[in-house]
Amino acid sequence: MFGTESSLSMFLNTLTPKFYVALTGTSSLISGLILIFEWWYFRKYGTSFIEQVSVSHLRPLLGGVDSSSPSSSNASNGEADSSRQSVSECKVWRNPLNLFRGAEYNRYTWVTGREPLTYYDMNLSAQDHQTFFTCDSDHLRPADAIMQKAWRERNPQARISAAHEALELEDCATAYILLAEEEATTIMEAERLFKQALKAGEGCYRRSQQLQHHSTQYEAQHRRDTNVLVYIKRRLAMCSRKLGRTREAVKMMRDLCVFQLMKEFPLLSMFNIHENLLESLLELQNYADVQAVLAKYDDISLPKSATICYTAALLKARAVSDKFSPEAASRRGLSTAEMNAVEAIHRAVEFNPHVPKYLLEMKSLILPPEHILKRGDSEAIAYAFFHLQHWKRVEGALNLLHCTWEGTFRMIPYPLEKGHLFYPYPICTETADRELLPMFHEVSVYPKKELPFFILFTAGLCSFTAMLALLTHQFPELMGVFAKAFLSTLFAPLNFIMEKVESILPSSLWHQLTRI
Repeated sequence: MFGTESSLSMFLNTLTPKFYVALTGTSSLISGLILIFEWWYFRKYGTSFIEQVSVSHLRPLLGGVDSSSPSSSNASNGEADSSRQSVSECKVWRNPLNLFRGAEYNRYTWVTGREPLTYYDMNLSAQDHQTFFTCDSDHLRPADAIMQKAWRERNPQARISAAHEALELEDCATAYILLAEEEATTIMEAERLFKQALKAGEGCYRRSQQLQHHSTQYEAQHRRDTNVLVYIKRRLAMCSRKLGRTREAVKMMRDLCVFQLMKEFPLLSMFNIHENLLESLLELQNYADVQAVLAKYDDISLPKSATICYTAALLKARAVSDKFSPEAASRRGLSTAEMNAVEAIHRAVEFNPHVPKYLLEMKSLILPPEHILKRGDSEAIAYAFFHLQHWKRVEGALNLLHCTWEGTFRMIPYPLEKGHLFYPYPICTETADRELLPMFHEVSVYPKKELPFFILFTAGLCSFTAMLALLTHQFPELMGVFAKAFLSTLFAPLNFIMEKVESILPSSLWHQLTRI
């Protein structure tokens, strides 16, 4: 027994301060590398690597649930259902108010040197263009055959060259569309090209309308020509809105909304033209017509959007916001109108919790993408980019929003296994928004993820060992004394137990055990 103690004390005495510096420095380096990797993995995938490995690989080895059991099978089926639900929830929609590439997005790139659109976003637009502007009978018209290849081309200059080549053969509506979207550097130039596209598109539409019942091929061609015509008129209405001719834009959008509600043209519902109409009516401050549009589209059977929910909240806030005071409301309580406004704000915030920070200018805006994810950060950016001015125009509306929006989160269950007025908030929005939004934008995440335990643990371990290494390097003798005292204290309980065992056992038996 005394031999063990003496050997331990001899070992401690032989350790030099350099050993302690090397030990603590190495520990700090290793824990720092683990911390950096854990932080990178968490920022990219939203989970801790160590926790994921523990749950996925170590739990089954330590006696986890048998994967062949019925309960596990049911659980896996439930997970599959939830994953399918999350995929459907994270459907990406075309932004109804998307900007013009040549006249707006490219101008931003020229000024800032930053790319406002991601490759994923532009690839989705290419797929949309092929769906809207091509059909199986394109080979019958040489210009359409060229444009069918142009929409698949990745290089913008190659697309523009193909559009000019198609126009040399004939007046091609889709060629004008491509040039207006990508080559025109001003809105006025884009409008001029869209008017030429409208003239060509109306001629194709009339011809295909007469032949649509002759065969399925002509019917597909008529659907394509309808899509082209509606797209051109919508973009012309947006040009009028951007150039200040708002009443003209409203008239064109009202006519297009009639097309959108027709069941014969299901693709037109993807344009969501009523959202363009709402924005233009708000610009005219025609709130009665805004309410009429909401009454038609804010229906339980129709898909919701941030534009629908927040416009409804804005109208109800407008009735009380100019006289609203949080101090007075806390003394006398909320009136019926104020309660309706607060409930409308809570409903809107539950649908998309990212919007208030942009409306209250707590987070900087960027150019909206060409596609948005409903209830996601991309939709919030697209809404706030166009509607912030309308909230500012209503006196007190932003003040009411500022005082009440955070109260929404007290009404929503946590964790978000159940929603309050809508379905539970989808967990896949962060990943999809990172694909849609540029790298220089900090994606808003809801619910805010807490740092995993292992990141906090490795951060503490790295800091502690780095401090020990620094102190050992600066005060080697003093830290050596502390290290020996710490190790002696650490082994004191073991020494005490060994002494008790030695006093109880016979000395001969103890001698035999030490020999073994």
